[in-house]
Amino acid sequence: MTYESILTALADPTRRMIFEDLRKGARSVTDLASDRPVSRPAVSQHLKVLSDAGLLKVTAQGTRRLYAIDRDGLAPLRSYLDSFWEDVLDAFASEVSKQNEESQND
Repeated sequence: MTYESILTALADPTRRMIFEDLRKGARSVTDLASDRPVSRPAVSQHLKVLSDAGLLKVTAQGTRRLYAIDRDGLAPLRSYLDSFWEDVLDAFASEVSKQNEESQND
């Protein structure tokens, strides 16, 4: 998966709420639908988008499926965001080096 597919999946507010609910642990479609004014079929569709983006693990428990966050699925997004942080740190290091050179020349 790519960070783009993750960002697209999390762009929808309802999907983000469902994803954040799953931070508390694995839940079924029925459990997730009971917490919001969204039908079970709609929750299922949101879970499919999140799953297709590599963000969920699905396990069968009897006749129901439990959905949980797949933390490894966040790796592409984490790498993408870390690249910005690395750019900031590189710029900071360059500025410190530049200021050190200027102070030595004074």
